[in-house]
Amino acid sequence: MNRPSLPVLLALVPVALAACAAPEVVEPTPIEAVAEASAKRTPNVVLMFVDDMGYGDMGITGHPTIRTPHLDQLAMDGMRFTQFVTACSVCSPSRAALLTGCYPRAMEMHRHVVFPGDPHGLHPDEVTLAECLADAGYATGMFGKWHLGHRRGMLPNDQGFDRWVGIPYSNDMAQAHRRPGNTYPYHLPFLEDGEVTEWEPDQSTFTRRLTEEAVAFMRAHRDEPFFVYVPHPMPHIPLYPGEAFQGASRRGTYGDVIEELDWSVGTLRATLEELGLEEDTLFLFSSDNGPWLPMRENGGSAGHLRGGKGTTWEGGHRVPLLAAWPGTIEGGTVCAELVTAMDLAPTVAGLCGTALVGRGPLDGHDIAPLLLGATGAVSPTEHFLYYAAKGPLAAVRRGPWKLHLESGELYHLEQDAEEQRAVQERHAELAAELRDLAVRSDAALVARARSRGEGGELAFDPALTAADASSGE
Repeated sequence: MNRPSLPVLLALVPVALAACAAPEVVEPTPIEAVAEASAKRTPNVVLMFVDDMGYGDMGITGHPTIRTPHLDQLAMDGMRFTQFVTACSVCSPSRAALLTGCYPRAMEMHRHVVFPGDPHGLHPDEVTLAECLADAGYATGMFGKWHLGHRRGMLPNDQGFDRWVGIPYSNDMAQAHRRPGNTYPYHLPFLEDGEVTEWEPDQSTFTRRLTEEAVAFMRAHRDEPFFVYVPHPMPHIPLYPGEAFQGASRRGTYGDVIEELDWSVGTLRATLEELGLEEDTLFLFSSDNGPWLPMRENGGSAGHLRGGKGTTWEGGHRVPLLAAWPGTIEGGTVCAELVTAMDLAPTVAGLCGTALVGRGPLDGHDIAPLLLGATGAVSPTEHFLYYAAKGPLAAVRRGPWKLHLESGELYHLEQDAEEQRAVQERHAELAAELRDLAVRSDAALVARARSRGEGGELAFDPALTAADASSGE
């Protein structure tokens, strides 16, 4: 993929916002200020990727009772994307795409999630954003949930992270919330750099502990560029807000968890400000997929969007994306262009002065022109394929048009983001054209698909007995 260098991009940016426009007329950022901010040093990157948070779970996207002042401020200090989609509506495929810039189908990571007993995961030869930035001289740290395989060679420290503190798979793949004497054989470990330090840890401490670890990493590497990836395990069920947040939200326990995640955002940003690094840091916030609606009060909200986690309706794929880089990204801007999670890795790599060269072709694009507010910038994504939670191709989008393959329903997402008014009967030729595009594009992905990682030594035994797990053996 041919990508202009950052200096060339900056030279072309007259930053009168067009496709990504501020809700009100604002003074354009001078090109000299953008160039000066970027010339100081390659930016640090903080990427927070929470679990199962819906598009409608923030104050700035309209939630009436969950308080998210730090997320709202992050949006006002930077850019909010209203048509950002993840590559899948469940955990493992979504995370694989985020870190590699590739469709999960291209990596054979598209068939649902990795369970504790599974022998597979992200292939060790796949190139992650962490590996790319580590090669460019970045200190790399991950603080949270991995969920891309837990065999040796498949863990975060094997995939470019200097430091990892967190859990290997989802927090419900544990004994927590299970009755005594249950037949579920697996346990949840807490690890530091690939070694188990606790079994069945207190999940109410997760958000605080992982935030504190991220803060410590930023302090330790304040004098060099760093990449901090914070994939918080919450608000995936079971919900465990920290003690200071229990009962704090009018939304109940789910709201408590979101408000603690909001605290985490505020704490990380306050640390950057204290270290004098706020203007040297690109801060990104998003979610791996939409809300888990069957969990009822323990699940989130997709706002006005239809569906949620596990579906290919917009509520399953379209999630928040906030991006702030004070002095470089114009504050208070809103981008309504289609952007995918696969775009983030190549974009971040380019902004950091390097390029992500994967094991195979990238499916994501460099969206720096959108982030930097280049006049006339539009989405480089010509079409997007929606894969169902367990793998099959289910829908396709091109421009504003989205076709669901099984039902044949066609929607104009710019006019009907809620997917309530199907119009295929009035656009039969377009529907047929989109179906053909989806089939051909999927076939091309299948033709160049490479293998996922298989087998290898267990990093730990997830099926330890309860007695062994509690004793730490």
